[in-house]
Amino acid sequence: MTRRDILTAVPTSFHADGSLDLEGSRSIFRYVAQSGNEGAFVLGTTGEFPAIDDAEFAQLVEAALADLGDAMRVVVHVGAPSAFEAVRRVHRARELGATEFAAVTPYYLPASDDALLRYYDTLSDAVGEGSLYVYAYPARTGNPVSPELLGRLAERTNIVGVKASELSLEEIAAYRAAVPDEFVIYTGADRDLVAAGGVGAQGVVSGVSSVLPKPFRALAAAADSGDSDRVAAAQADVDDIVSVIGGDMPRMKAAYRAMGVADGHCRMALDEPSADALSEIDRVIAAHR
Repeated sequence: MTRRDILTAVPTSFHADGSLDLEGSRSIFRYVAQSGNEGAFVLGTTGEFPAIDDAEFAQLVEAALADLGDAMRVVVHVGAPSAFEAVRRVHRARELGATEFAAVTPYYLPASDDALLRYYDTLSDAVGEGSLYVYAYPARTGNPVSPELLGRLAERTNIVGVKASELSLEEIAAYRAAVPDEFVIYTGADRDLVAAGGVGAQGVVSGVSSVLPKPFRALAAAADSGDSDRVAAAQADVDDIVSVIGGDMPRMKAAYRAMGVADGHCRMALDEPSADALSEIDRVIAAHR
């Protein structure tokens, strides 16, 4: 059977004044723990990691491992502009019990393939017996991970996979051709669980599934059944949710408020949903919760 992991990219909850809402974040963790998904991806883009300080990072990792760890895998994002900063976060997360890590490429300044290789080699050493996922998001970082570079990274024993965000199916297929079969490829495109699987991905890291997981589970089950009509209907449900919530953290948090999960806000400079958007969020919650 084709592997179709769904890892939930979990938002971080903040109070309206921007301070960390730890209890709200824990409420989201506990909600996600009931999803039936295979894993959680914490403190990534959806978790607003660039706005999290070291003390908050430790609090959130500790809470995530406590609230999610019995129900699913927990992948802790540790990426930073420098290996020095990223390694410091690896060490702190390992002290708290984390064993799976992801790291976005360095960002802001351009980095060559050789510089990226050194960055990930340094993180690989810090991760030790744990597992490390490369996080390729060139639209945000400015630094792409070429298939050739990914192939070189896949030679490291503990670099076990890649999360590919805003990469086309053709680019994911090129990754698949460059790495061993056991090397895991996750798409960051919520709606592409089945489509990306068709070109060699083993699953999706989905922020939208943190809000409404059931349609994603239904899509995975439909794909496993081989029933094309069932797949089309399940895909339409996922497409509906993604079209309304997408990778928009304020919309995710508005949905949590509407469902009574957490009264959280964003810390980063993001636009709040309009009245029309809130109405659509209410609609998809009623239809797909």
